[in-house]
Amino acid sequence: MSANTVQQLEVFGPDRCDTLTVDQARHWCLRLAHGRYENFSVITSLVPKDLRMDFAALYAFCRWADDLGDEIGNRQRSLELLAWWRRELQQCFAGQPRHPVFLALAPTIQLHSLPMEPFDDLIRAFEQDQTIDRYQTWNQLLEYCALSANPVGRLVLMICGEPRTATAFARSDDICTALQLTNHFQDIKRDIFERNRIYVPREMINIDDFERRLIASAQQGYGVDREFLGQSRDLVRRCVERTWPLFESGEALLDMIGPQTRPIVWLLSAGGQHVLRMIGMWNYETALYRPKLSKMRRVLLVANAWWMARRASRASTMSRHPNRETVVGSRGGSGGHSGGSGKVAA
Repeated sequence: MSANTVQQLEVFGPDRCDTLTVDQARHWCLRLAHGRYENFSVITSLVPKDLRMDFAALYAFCRWADDLGDEIGNRQRSLELLAWWRRELQQCFAGQPRHPVFLALAPTIQLHSLPMEPFDDLIRAFEQDQTIDRYQTWNQLLEYCALSANPVGRLVLMICGEPRTATAFARSDDICTALQLTNHFQDIKRDIFERNRIYVPREMINIDDFERRLIASAQQGYGVDREFLGQSRDLVRRCVERTWPLFESGEALLDMIGPQTRPIVWLLSAGGQHVLRMIGMWNYETALYRPKLSKMRRVLLVANAWWMARRASRASTMSRHPNRETVVGSRGGSGGHSGGSGKVAA
């Protein structure tokens, strides 16, 4: 079930869509998530078990939409398939889901009263990728992030049962936008090679003949001339500096959400911040290399999130039983512990 989306279109596409039960579809999405996203097990293990299928359904929707935009190999065909994906979304909200992703997503939408808009915004972002591969201004790039990243954060908060306040959504948007920007500036080389996309706004590029020199440098693995590497470092540094305030603003979200959601948000934000910091440690040379977290760093981040979740679980238990205490003493006297088993007084 971990086959890529292009292959699965033969059986779950616009021309043919095999029928699954809701339970089969939800487990299908769970297998898809585990097969395609190496961090899915880590993230979902930090949330209550009764929400893990919901997270898998959300991931499957995003994965399919992303693949329909990026993996088809023909922009016009991608637009046609994304239009079909929107029709499937509309059919789902009309109470008639057909595709396995939407069969799995329908109970999540109903249980958590999810709106259609964030799902549609994600589709719009992938449609935009087919028609726009260069951005003129920083604000235009932020508008793209508002479609491609921010809806996911809002949906996660809704699924986790967090208050749907404008302030919480704004701080979530800050984190998601920062994560998206970090990914763009981490992947400068890969984006130009694999997608012919440049997400660095043209208004920030003060380098003559930038694209040709970027491609030549990335191909050979070192600066195409004496000036380019230094110029590109300065460009990436300025991009990174404009991203940090968004992470900093998003930190306030941690104080607005519950203890069960906090470890997930913290882990995602902390991972992005470490990548952004690594870009600086690599001297901003993402025109040549793609920095990524080491296995040890990932382990440490996950360990911190687990500890945060464990403390939250303990605090929740104590809040439900505020008078719980262990009475220490022996059966035969009121002195210190003498090896007898204590008892819990409720």
